[in-house]
Amino acid sequence: MVTDDDAVLAAVGPRLRALRKSRGTTLTQLAETTGISVSTLSRLESGERKPNLELLLPLARAYQVPLDDLVGAPPVGDPRVRLKPIKHADAVIVPLTQHPGGLQAFKMVIPTTRSEPDPRTHSGYEWLYVLSGTLRLVLAEHDILVKTGEAAEFDTRLPHWFGSTGTAPVEILSLFGPQGERMHVRAKPRGE
Repeated sequence: MVTDDDAVLAAVGPRLRALRKSRGTTLTQLAETTGISVSTLSRLESGERKPNLELLLPLARAYQVPLDDLVGAPPVGDPRVRLKPIKHADAVIVPLTQHPGGLQAFKMVIPTTRSEPDPRTHSGYEWLYVLSGTLRLVLAEHDILVKTGEAAEFDTRLPHWFGSTGTAPVEILSLFGPQGERMHVRAKPRGE
């Protein structure tokens, strides 16, 4: 006899596979993010392995979804998206992307205390848009002020740092491509 619990557990694998495919993530990428082997992830998605908390918790973290979404708990009717801010050094970062890998979107609030450049390099490509304040961007030998409503994009393999001018906090949107993906912004010029 099949119980309600058996039906819920049987639906987890297909739900995990659909979620991974909708996010454009491979089993290998997911394995790197979660620390769960590719073969275990594959058996979990195919239903050959029963889900447990040791497997579902890292997956929920990787996908940035509540555990309820993975097991198919009924919706509670609250449509609000509850973003969880992260305090990193002295900045507040709100991840806006809900999946691992590929382009990642963040909203950042940078305080006045982050005003001393400490350029770093890493692989990837970054696009920044200033929502409020003035962003100080040090990029290789350039020291640039990016004002409200302006954007900047750069290859993160160049030594770079961004922060406040020291006079006021800065609020920005950041799009980051870890594999060097560039943003493609197409705007039609005025008057056309």
